[in-house]
Amino acid sequence: MHKYNWNTKIQIIETFDKSTQMLSNNSMGIYFERNSSNTLVVYFKPLNEVFNAKVFNDNQGVLINFERDLIEEDDIEYALDVFSLFNKYPQFHINNKQQVQRIEQFILFLQEELCNEKASYIMFKSLLKVMLLHLIRYQNDSFLKQDLNQKRVFQFLELMEATFLRETNTSYYASEIGISSKRLNQILKEKLNLTAKQIIQQRQITEAKRSLVKGEITTKELAFQLGFDSLSSFSRFFKKNVGVSPSVFKLQN
Repeated sequence: MHKYNWNTKIQIIETFDKSTQMLSNNSMGIYFERNSSNTLVVYFKPLNEVFNAKVFNDNQGVLINFERDLIEEDDIEYALDVFSLFNKYPQFHINNKQQVQRIEQFILFLQEELCNEKASYIMFKSLLKVMLLHLIRYQNDSFLKQDLNQKRVFQFLELMEATFLRETNTSYYASEIGISSKRLNQILKEKLNLTAKQIIQQRQITEAKRSLVKGEITTKELAFQLGFDSLSSFSRFFKKNVGVSPSVFKLQN
């Protein structure tokens, strides 16, 4: 793939503030903040969300922002692991000096490849994948030390990513996790400030936008794929959350 066909899906920015534009709402962002010689603070921007306000300070850092296509072209297990990486915590700290150096090396490699006149899409995507796999490993090591409720949040997000096309009821997820629907919503409100239903609907909107832009299926087929019993009910849901109808959104994009 020619560089100018894919470089609009990626940006690496060293001067990052509140005015910096993301590639799109459907893009994912990682901000790496170096606040000491041995510590790297990693902030995540999941799909359809924004960075934590803590990101915008005087410390130096690097933003890597990319469209979800870069991870969805590979196997589904890898994509699910990456979605979990972005949704477990808004941030985590890497305190091991060797791990910090390894991540910073990947950042440098990515910057060099993106600036190279003969930049390779396969090379860039491979570098990004290996860096993300390292971050997944480091985060999992940190995750083992977290509280039970945070683990339940992770269980819900991981399960939702795999089943939201066929399961949209809070009771299903609560049952799978082994707690009541009320307790699940309490935990999600505490950790993410959203209920299970709101998170599922966010995911449905993200999937709907992606499918409408790609245009691989009709809007009616998409409605049934997302679990709606009619095109009209899906259109009302989409317009309520996005502000325009599915047909207008598709035309605009």
